[in-house]
Amino acid sequence: MANISHHLKVLAAADLIVEAPELARDRRERWWRLAAPELRWVTGDFDDDPSRQAVVSAAVSLALDRQIGLVRAWHAVREQREAWNGAAFSVDKWLHLTPAELGELEREILALLDRWGRRGVPDDGQAREPVFLFAHGVPAEP
Repeated sequence: MANISHHLKVLAAADLIVEAPELARDRRERWWRLAAPELRWVTGDFDDDPSRQAVVSAAVSLALDRQIGLVRAWHAVREQREAWNGAAFSVDKWLHLTPAELGELEREILALLDRWGRRGVPDDGQAREPVFLFAHGVPAEP
């Protein structure tokens, strides 16, 4: 338990999590939540130290596993979610860009996602569910 407590304190010191005392059932419990609903980093920020490179590489690998797992889980049940079959999507596209243009595209995509994330949810009686969306823009060969 002390090991978990230590790691939670490290995450809190890095401003990745914050205490959520309202979730505790009594004074002995300490609950935490993410400080922000998303976590973004640039892998190049960790190039100065091989140990940090290893950590970020592992984090990227775990994130990709989770992302692909969520998509696979959808495809495993999509026949039972008929209403979503016409809405769920997958897309890939080859573009010819410079690093600066890829950065500009990222900023535009993030602005679009932020706009949808900040929008007021209409009070129209329709049920809304969490939707997972992810995108990667990486240099590759077709």
